[in-house]
Formats: sequence, C-alpha cells, structure tokens
Amino acid sequence: MGSVLVTGSNRGIGLELVRQLAASPQAPQHIFATCREPDGPSGKALRELAAQHPSIKLVQLVSLPSIQGAVQAVESHLKGQGLNLLINNAGVSSHATLQSVDSQEMLAAFTTNVIGALVSLCQEFLPLLEKAAKGLGKEGLSCSRAAIINVSTKVGSIGLCLGVLEAPMYPYRASKAAQNMMTRCMAAELKDKGILCTAIHPGWVKTDMGTEKAPLTVEHSVRGILTVLASLSQDTTDAFLDWKGNSVPW
Repeated sequence: MGSVLVTGSNRGIGLELVRQLAASPQAPQHIFATCREPDGPSGKALRELAAQHPSIKLVQLVSLPSIQGAVQAVESHLKGQGLNLLINNAGVSSHATLQSVDSQEMLAAFTTNVIGALVSLCQEFLPLLEKAAKGLGKEGLSCSRAAIINVSTKVGSIGLCLGVLEAPMYPYRASKAAQNMMTRCMAAELKDKGILCTAIHPGWVKTDMGTEKAPLTVEHSVRGILTVLASLSQDTTDAFLDWKGNSVPW
C-alpha cells in the first residue's frame, strides 16, 4: 500500500502498528502517525521511531476541530494521491458499573470511541480514501486499495456479552457496540465506492488499557493484525475478526 494513517499511535497497539509497518519489507511510502501531543512527553517514543524511518510523519490529532487540520497535513504529503488505509485505533476505556456510571462518563466514551473515531474522522478523510479507491488498475476490495479498519473489542460484542460478565464496563462496551454498528453501516455504504470496512479485535493485550494481566504481548497481537489486514477482501468487508482472523459474533 502507498499510505496508511494510524490514530492513537504514541503508545500500545498504535505505536506497535507504526513500528511494524515501518519495518516491513513492503513498508508503506507514507505512515501518518497521529496522537494528541506528538511534541510532548507522551510522544517521545513515537518521535524516536520517526527519526529512524523517513516514511513516518507525525500528525497532531487533539480534538474534533483538529481533524480538518490533520486532513490538510496528510493531503500536503500525499501530493494528489489518495489515502489507502485508515486504522481507527484511538479509544478510551471505562470500568464503570450500572451503579457507578454517570452520564458524563458515558458521553465521554461515545465522544471519543464513536463520534471522534468514526463519524468525524471518516467523514473528513473519506475524499482521500475515495481518491485512492479510484486509482488506476485497482479492482476488488483490499487494504492496499482503500480501507477503514476499526480496532474494536469482543467485549463490545452483543453476541458474546454473557460470556464476559465479569467486566461491566458500561460506557466502553456500549460505545464499542455502537462502533461495530457503524462499521457494518459504512461497509454497506462504501462497498460500491471500492472502500473496505472491517472491525478487528486485537485480543487482550499488555498495554496501559489492557494492563499487565493480559496474556498477549502487543508485538504478537500487531503481527497477527497485519497478517489479517493483508488477507482482507470483498468477502471480509463488514466482518468482525480477531487478530488471528477468526470471526467474532456481532
């Protein structure tokens, strides 16, 4: 693929996605790594990685109004080309129970995980994705043509809900279930435009969000995710898959 944008790329899964993409023998020409403060303390690891790989471009993405600025920054680097792959990885968690949750915590989760990650971001980057999809000689659906990948979670699965009752996480789980619905809607709407849309469950990973209790290393998870992304096609647009490529119930 020629270009990929990863949100929430200063740590955890996002940082490892950028690291492995840049180190790949078929590395994208442009890797747009977004985070809130690329020049601040939280962006140190990302800056060090970018210093080693000219393909990595740091893009600030702070809030909904800043998305248009991020689009302009990406467009200036692409020089008339489209954006091939948008990976929506950024998100916030919450362990609130029915007794402890309040409206503000619920709204915060939906603002970041649904409105920011999907509605606003996808709306603004859609023209660049459409431009990539119309590239000469490109047919079928794939991540090398044009795709939106939403990093989801099996705890947002309504079908699996009864299997993970030990974690109420009302705001997080409800917002991820909404994100999954958005994925299916976008897949149906954008298929005819040549844009693939798929949701990926990365597993329970050792990150700040997943904690050290998680059984899966971030390196192993991301290696699996990138293998799955390379295999996606028109048969897997609107799918909900895990990092091994297995189907997850919606």
